[in-house]
Amino acid sequence: MLFFFACSSENPVAPTPSEDSALSGGQATVFDATSQAFEMPIPTLSPDELDKFFAGDFAFEQVFVTAPADVNPGLGPVFSHTSCVGCHLRDGRGRGAFGAEPPFVGSMLMRVSLPGFTPHGGPVPVPGFGVQLGDRANFGVAREARVQVSFYETTETLSDGEQVYLKHPIYTIVDAYQPLPAGVLLSARMAPPVFGRGLLEAIPESDILALSDPGDANGDGISGRPNYVYNFRTGQRELGRFGLKANNPDLLQQTAGAYNEDMGVTNPYFPQESVLGQPQHDGRNDDPEILQETLDITTFYLQTLAVPARRDWDDPQALRGEALFESTGCANCHTTTFTTGNHSISSLSNQTIHPYTDLLLHDMGEALADNRPDFEADGREWKTPPLWGIGLTETVSGVPAYLHDGRARTLLEAIMFHGGEAEQSREAVRNLSKTDRDALIAFLQSL
Repeated sequence: MLFFFACSSENPVAPTPSEDSALSGGQATVFDATSQAFEMPIPTLSPDELDKFFAGDFAFEQVFVTAPADVNPGLGPVFSHTSCVGCHLRDGRGRGAFGAEPPFVGSMLMRVSLPGFTPHGGPVPVPGFGVQLGDRANFGVAREARVQVSFYETTETLSDGEQVYLKHPIYTIVDAYQPLPAGVLLSARMAPPVFGRGLLEAIPESDILALSDPGDANGDGISGRPNYVYNFRTGQRELGRFGLKANNPDLLQQTAGAYNEDMGVTNPYFPQESVLGQPQHDGRNDDPEILQETLDITTFYLQTLAVPARRDWDDPQALRGEALFESTGCANCHTTTFTTGNHSISSLSNQTIHPYTDLLLHDMGEALADNRPDFEADGREWKTPPLWGIGLTETVSGVPAYLHDGRARTLLEAIMFHGGEAEQSREAVRNLSKTDRDALIAFLQSL
């Protein structure tokens, strides 16, 4: 989960408290601050839609097993986890581990590719491995590899002498079932929260593109730009909205890809285990292993997960932090407010929402670079993630973990990891007084 800061102001004016600011998802907001806060349906769903939501919830929690089996066969032969909820615990952030046992312990995955681009503009699969390592496998099948993680630490000293210790991960691939070719590009990912995605899908494309400024024409140091990706269903190049590098155009494609790449479960859009040249196959004539209905109800579930309300919206410290968030330029990337357009699900249409994202790509500097392009995103760019619900991360997931691979243990650590377009902002935060830093963090915790 990345967020950005740019510019600074010494005397920001606190906003006037408003109950509307608590409605992060418009009518798709729920007032729940418990460990179930990310799992709630939009309150305005019809009875039929609510039935579909719970059917999708059931599908999201289903654990797949090795074929043949009477229930949920089709796992693997290699995979990252056995269910959707296995990575997205309570629909929230994952937990940091690769290939962990038992289920629900590890929620990390490793993207891999070779330099260059496919004819559709995507990452080049690694022969024998595809574009994602399968670090777990069915009984009797060799997993593709293991991922080892080590860390080195650096220290950031703030203007008042407070020190922030940053843990930088180093990822190493070991025990590969066959030799990896030279030049393999790696990108570690921790599962992000999945609530509120239907609202993001409903933001008009024109409103997102209006925020793009790839040449920094306004001179504010922010050069957000869209990622354009290939839609496997339409055969068209489309705006990317989902994924940590905005490498998916919509929730249906992201869902279909996750079933196939994360669990090794084939489906109507990705009907073979050998996706993009990966030769592993379970040897069974059962593809696709899930039907269109399963994809549709799982996608509907993701579209209709409600957004938790902002808390402490009238707290003086949080309001001071909100003013600092605006005056230091955070909202230049973490766009506070959108109005959704029309959507086939009426509860998502015409809602004023506060997601704190522009859904654009930004250069985040060398410390956060994975050096792995993904469609038009380069190796230093990441999509601005939504900040709504960030203050409930530990409550829902059980551990505080931030940024794309969970390396940051506090929000302040996450800020101090930032560079690139966020370098000026990082320095502005470094120079804040302790009182103002605490206020900024209090605001983020209120979201």
